Amino acid sequence: MVFWRKRKNIAQQERDEQDDEILHHSDDPAIEPPTEYEPEIDQNFIDHELEETSEEILDELEITPVPEHTPFQDTKEAEELDDHTEEGGWLSRMTKGLSKSSSKIGKGITDIFTKRKLDQDMVDELEELLITSDLGPSTAARIVEGFAKDRFDKDIEPEEVKDALAQSMTEVLKPVAKPLVIKKPADGPFTILVCGVNGVGKTTTIGKLAQIYKKQSGLDVMLAAGDTFRAAAIEQLQVWGERTGCKVYAKELDSDAAAVAYESYQQAKEAGVDVLMIDTAGRLQNKSNLMEELAKIVRVLKKQDENLPHAVLLVLDATTGQNAHSQVKTFKDMVDVTGLIVTKLDGSARGGVVVSLAEQFGLPIHAIGVGERAQDLSPFNADEFAKALIGLKV
Repeated sequence: MVFWRKRKNIAQQERDEQDDEILHHSDDPAIEPPTEYEPEIDQNFIDHELEETSEEILDELEITPVPEHTPFQDTKEAEELDDHTEEGGWLSRMTKGLSKSSSKIGKGITDIFTKRKLDQDMVDELEELLITSDLGPSTAARIVEGFAKDRFDKDIEPEEVKDALAQSMTEVLKPVAKPLVIKKPADGPFTILVCGVNGVGKTTTIGKLAQIYKKQSGLDVMLAAGDTFRAAAIEQLQVWGERTGCKVYAKELDSDAAAVAYESYQQAKEAGVDVLMIDTAGRLQNKSNLMEELAKIVRVLKKQDENLPHAVLLVLDATTGQNAHSQVKTFKDMVDVTGLIVTKLDGSARGGVVVSLAEQFGLPIHAIGVGERAQDLSPFNADEFAKALIGLKV
């Protein structure tokens, strides 16, 4: 026996009736029960229709609801601590990671300089190319000016342009290519505060650094879950602690982040830990109240030791391009940033932002990241980066 439910959408019902008139001629036999027929409806059926189970409701939906995101779901971090030696060394991974940026710059140079003498129009085109590659106007102008000197009205090949630009970029980058040197004080751990806006990869970067310090340098490392606003952030740091064999200090959700920093330092000091890395919540650089809370963490740490923290690392996402400049300025004014780590260079054609950051701020760039695995984070090398960015063999 077939039953029909009364449609709530009257307009839809009228459209269906019109379609039925078109599809079924008036002389066709009726396919619906006569109106005088009153079927007997089973009460159990009515109760079932009014109280559908959650499984039946989900089956009727066109789009199945997506479960809440869990840590590591989209990053394949289960493989991050694997060796993956078959994928090549760091230089190979960096070159591959910067391929989006180098492809854009390299193709642009080839298009501009193939079989032509250098003139002002070409210089202007080159400057525009560098600006659109996120080197920024002032950095691009400086590099192009040095390149064009003594080259006007001369035949010039794309490879010569690439060599010259790589050399100019290396000169800008060399002064800031400084690894983070860990010098454990006589009393207490070397303390690193890690900050940055939402989504730049702070927690993952901490995990990668922990891997380097623990596995490669043999240091005793403790991680502090200072991002107390997200349960996932605390869980993520705890997983990293398990994988790297590092201690993790964490409190319940919504705890005072400054208290976490203060207490983690006490525990690290008592345990004789070499390095303490403190995670922080993702602070929007234009939210002064949140930035003040980050400054509070610094003030609380200084109650333990005036020299704390020994390093304040700002993690930047290369995909944000020139917006990274405003992040550096605001964080530097608030918590005296001592060094930068630039991540996600493999996901962007904006690798040139590293050059403009170096020129404008002069802050040490300790490391860059070109992937999700632990070995995809490495100390920053100016010459290697400049060549890879331009598309030259490293």
